[in-house]
Amino acid sequence: MKFYQYPKCSTCVKARKYLEAHSIEVQNINIAEQAPNMDELAAMLASYEGNIKKLFNTSGMQYRELNMKDRLPAMGHDEALELLANNGMLVKRPFLLNQDNKGVVGFKEVDWARFLSLN
Repeated sequence: MKFYQYPKCSTCVKARKYLEAHSIEVQNINIAEQAPNMDELAAMLASYEGNIKKLFNTSGMQYRELNMKDRLPAMGHDEALELLANNGMLVKRPFLLNQDNKGVVGFKEVDWARFLSLN
């Protein structure tokens, strides 16, 4: 499983501790250094039934600086995915993708427990 995270993000730290507490092994990837690729982003988009906004870090500085709130509605999925693939700080984090190309973004314990079949 790939775990894209930003080490200074408190939500990412919580998610990492959650994974460790449940003995779930992941490949830790610093999202600022390596963004998810187009295939991974497309897989995550499918996990969210095509809702592209779910993949964006809407509370991040990059999102605001690039005026994504106004730009995103007019963007096609391919253009939006390319933007995310080229700027990991725009990607909602943490970003967890399993070997079946299913995933979850953000960290809500109940959603992660369901995704990881822990309940």
